[in-house]
Amino acid sequence: MKISILDDYHDTLRTLDAFKKLAGQEVTVWNDHVQDTDALAQRLKDAEALVLIRERTKIRAPLLERLPKLRLISQRSIYPHIDVDACTRLGVVLSSNQNFGMPSYATAELTWGLIIASMRDIPRQIESLKAGRWQAGVGNTIRGKTLGIFGYGRIGAVVAGYGKAFGMKVLVWAREASQARARADGYAVAASREAFFEGCDVITLHLRLIDATRGIVTAQDLAQMKPTALIVNTSRAPLIEPEALVNALRAGRPGKAAVDVYEEEPLRDTHHPLLNLPNAICTPHLGYVTREDHEIAFAEIFDQINAYVAGKPINVVNPEALANARK
Repeated sequence: MKISILDDYHDTLRTLDAFKKLAGQEVTVWNDHVQDTDALAQRLKDAEALVLIRERTKIRAPLLERLPKLRLISQRSIYPHIDVDACTRLGVVLSSNQNFGMPSYATAELTWGLIIASMRDIPRQIESLKAGRWQAGVGNTIRGKTLGIFGYGRIGAVVAGYGKAFGMKVLVWAREASQARARADGYAVAASREAFFEGCDVITLHLRLIDATRGIVTAQDLAQMKPTALIVNTSRAPLIEPEALVNALRAGRPGKAAVDVYEEEPLRDTHHPLLNLPNAICTPHLGYVTREDHEIAFAEIFDQINAYVAGKPINVVNPEALANARK
């Protein structure tokens, strides 16, 4: 097949052991980010299979309708960036392993790194040292503090374990079934949503972005947090009500934020308010960006391509598309 891989910013995929799974295929790797429909239609006009790296590029009907040779989109995890109905109508199979059984340890580790970096003001201390000023103030320890886990799924459970290991009190807020799992794992569940936001010293978000969770963290929630508290988001930016986080940080409740995700990515606007607030630490969506995670994810993505070539597609999101499949 003629395969196009989008948004491989650092040309990493060719260096993975998993890339050998595409031996014998005609592979084109694009290292830049393009969202313009005309430009994408031109560069993908001969593509039969498309490999996506998470949600970096939106694949909507106006683009799909201009890709007459496309038969397969292969990716991993959720797919809010893909017009599945248009894929089905046009006979484009979407294969995406939801990997429900395995957490992203890389994301959990980054979450914990951001918590420590924020509580100890590590970025500011580094800049102070580089500027010849030695220490830049006094940070805060995390032992004995309350760690709030909003969304007790696979990643949230791992982060809760890190909090326990560091001597934090772990408090969970989640849907009822997740609360039951948290209790079974020995963690406390907040008495109410208000008590959760008011009582936690650190709150970290670990929810999937679906219609029901979009904007689930409101300006009112943030206003209830302590002026000494930290909120961390390594999940998805739209979990927080638009503009609410910036306004809350300016108002001083919570006192700090650590953010790895943004409404529009890649974020290249150096004037973005989050990048210019002294009480925010920002990283460029690094949660899953490790060589180890890439090996796991792209082995599955490339297996999906090989299964399709063999006539036995796997992890098919839209099986109805098989009836319309392009020849």
